[in-house]
Amino acid sequence: MKLPEPLYPGILLRRYKRFLADVRLDNGETVTAHCPNSGSMKGCAIPGSRVILSISGNPKRKFPFTWELAQTDDIWIGINTSRTNRLVHEAICQGRIPELEGYTGIRPEVSYGAGSRIDLLLSGPSGDCHVEAKNVTLVEGKRALFPDAVTTRGQKHLRELMEVTRSGGRGVIFFVVQREDTQDFSPADAIDPEYGRLLRIAVKMGVEALVYQAAVSPLEIVLTKRLPIILD
Repeated sequence: MKLPEPLYPGILLRRYKRFLADVRLDNGETVTAHCPNSGSMKGCAIPGSRVILSISGNPKRKFPFTWELAQTDDIWIGINTSRTNRLVHEAICQGRIPELEGYTGIRPEVSYGAGSRIDLLLSGPSGDCHVEAKNVTLVEGKRALFPDAVTTRGQKHLRELMEVTRSGGRGVIFFVVQREDTQDFSPADAIDPEYGRLLRIAVKMGVEALVYQAAVSPLEIVLTKRLPIILD
């Protein structure tokens, strides 16, 4: 997935009110950018770190700049959660997710469950597959962790995927690790123990948990390999 051009490198001054960030661009201008990430962004929102912004062509936007990437210890991290679905969609269409091959149709944002929308609904001769995608940016040591803040919405998604499998369908929770310094993945039990509990129950009930790592750079973001998931 290519990031939209032009891109604007700079230095993060602060992130505040969850969805705003002040950035000093390399040209010396200080701008306020939209932060498309509702999590804590632990380890990714360090003042003084390098960041990459994109800019919207919509004249009605109050904050035209969007925060796309953050850099920590020379590692680029994709923090824009609105890109996650497109990353998975693109990889499926290009045949780079063997576990999700064989489907002939793919639709985004399809209504299901209790007023929710599934990120991707795959369809084919074998039936439908509900895919919920989550962006992962938190790491401890070499282990990627999700979530980085308590997520009642994420808990709801797991319960709804369990209903899909209980009804005989196929449900997949797809974790996209948008950084290259990790070796495996676990739920962040210390941050949201309920999410970890539900994820383990969901897997036992037949919900498939896939974890893929992305190669992230200012040029593009590409899913590269599957990571093991540690639930013990």
